[in-house]
This record gives sequence, C-alpha cells and structure tokens, in this order.
Amino acid sequence: MDPEQDTGPVPGPRIPARERDVMSRPVVVDAMGGDHGPAEIVRGAVEAWRQHGVPVVLVGQAGVVRGELARLGAAGEIDVAHAADVVPMTERGAGAIRMACSSLAVGFDLVRDGACAALVSAGSTGAVVACAADRLGAAPAVLRPALAVALPTTAGGATVLIDAGATVDPTPGMIAQFALLGASYAQLVLGVADPRVGLLSIGAEPGKGNRLTRRAETLLRGMPLRFHGNVEGGDVLTGAVDVIVTDGFTGNVVLKNVEGTVRATLALAAAEGVTGSTGLRRVARRYDPETHGGAALLGLTRTVVVAHGSSRAATIARACVVARDLAEGEVVARLGDRLAIPPAR
Repeated sequence: MDPEQDTGPVPGPRIPARERDVMSRPVVVDAMGGDHGPAEIVRGAVEAWRQHGVPVVLVGQAGVVRGELARLGAAGEIDVAHAADVVPMTERGAGAIRMACSSLAVGFDLVRDGACAALVSAGSTGAVVACAADRLGAAPAVLRPALAVALPTTAGGATVLIDAGATVDPTPGMIAQFALLGASYAQLVLGVADPRVGLLSIGAEPGKGNRLTRRAETLLRGMPLRFHGNVEGGDVLTGAVDVIVTDGFTGNVVLKNVEGTVRATLALAAAEGVTGSTGLRRVARRYDPETHGGAALLGLTRTVVVAHGSSRAATIARACVVARDLAEGEVVARLGDRLAIPPAR
C-alpha cells in the first residue's frame, strides 16, 4: 500500500456488513449545487460509480449535465433527471422551497417517491435543509433536523459533532433533541454502546455559557442519555466524550476551524521544510472533507448527506459512498425506531 494513501482509521458509517443488492436503488446527486458544480459534481458522481460501485442518478439541467458526462467519456453511463432551475448558493432556505423545478426539489421528490435511496448535495446548506424538511418531512416529534459529522480524536476513535450547521438558531429543546439524535447515531454508526454526550460551552463547570447553553444544560440533565456535562473547545478532538452537541452556528464554526487548522498546520510545516512527512499528511487526510465526504442530516424520514460547498470530485464521490452505506444500513429508519422523542419544553 502506498503510505500516502494509508490514512488510518477514518470515521464514517460502520454499518454491519451484509450482501449488497445488485439492484439497490441509486443515490441521487444534485449536479447543480456547490461552488464547482456541475463540472466537479458530475466528475464525482462518475468516480462514485466507476471506483466504488455506487449507482447514481444526476439531477440538474439535462443538457448541461449530459455535456459534462460526454466530456468525461461517460455518456449514457449514468441516468440524468432533468430539473430546469438552480438554487443559488446564496439562498438561505425559504426561496428554495418555492422553486418546485429546481435540482433540489426534483432530487428530493425522487427520494420521497422511492426511486432513489438517498440524496447528496453540496448546495447551500440552508436551502438543502429547508427543501429536505419540506419535501421529505421530519421524523415523528423531531422539531428540527441536525447535521452530524464524525471527527477523529487523539484517543483513536471519533466524536460526533452535532449540529454542524443545519439549525443556526435552535431553542434549548432542539439542542436536547440533537443530543438524542447524536447519541443514537454514535450507537448505530460508530458502534458506541453507551455514548457520553457533552454540551459545548465556554467552561466545563455547570452553569457556564450563554442563556441558550445554560437552559440546554438543564434539559440535558433530565434526558434519557449519558450526559457528561459541559465541554470546552479544546475537548473536541480529545475523545473526552463520544458526542458533542451545540447549535448549528457554533458547530459549523468548530468544524471549519478544525479543517482550517489542519490546512494551516500543513502550510506551516511546509514553510519549515518538513513537507516530506508522510505521517503528517496521513493525519491531515483524516480531517479532510474528501475523507469524510459530508455530514448526515438527521431527524428526517430519508437519508440526506450534505457536502461542503467547496467540494471537489473526490469529496462528492466519498459523500455518495457515505449516503449509500447509511441508506443500505437503514440508519434513518433505525434512528426513528430508537427515538420516541417527546416534544421538548
């Protein structure tokens, strides 16, 4: 094995192995979303199919998408669903719901109607979340969906960060539900029997934080989960807990800060002449979006994976693999079975 490619344990779906149905439903990929769509998105979908065997359907402006497929020598190799409109990356949500002929709307309809097993998009997170909630619907009693991403830790495992950007202004009750979703995700996907949940705050002592955090802490202490208490930013990658719960605004900042810090460390190392360190690059790869693919949008009735807006082809291909594994492992349905969530106060 090439040491450059040996990334070590990578967090992601660890669904119990089972024989894959050769006729399994495809993953629908939003070809028009992202900063580099449709060229990089189409290339990623082709890689997902050719290199990983993930059946995909590309949804977007058919002429444009088929042109990209032809350029890659993949004409006729991947199905295309036509969608006349494109949701701009600047759209925060409400406008996307009104665009009934967008690639997001058509893609979610394919998932809702059972033609496809999951959806992958690198489009505006706000637009993806809004359309998903509108077209697919939330699981029973779930107030708002949340994005979950597994981050590698120095302890050798992974910590689930939730919410990583779906709901930027949640109520304390929503944060309490995010904790339940994150704990169940850690159990089902990472195989943690009894996940420890920490609430991200500015101090580990009880009662630290702003009003939202303090109220959420009170609710979490009464939830049916193993609540560790407050954790600080320095605990995110240490493995102190199995799940870190926070609001979507803070979680997204944390996620991008982790990724940015890794890139900055590599740049600083290069400036000091240590670019030949394969070990350093292996560590960096574990935190690269190309490795984890994207974040699972939890709390819905179907499988959705949201990739970075800046995603290139390799990241989209990995997101398709994650979406397929989550869908074939029936993680969303199993989450629903586990979560009899009463309305939070």
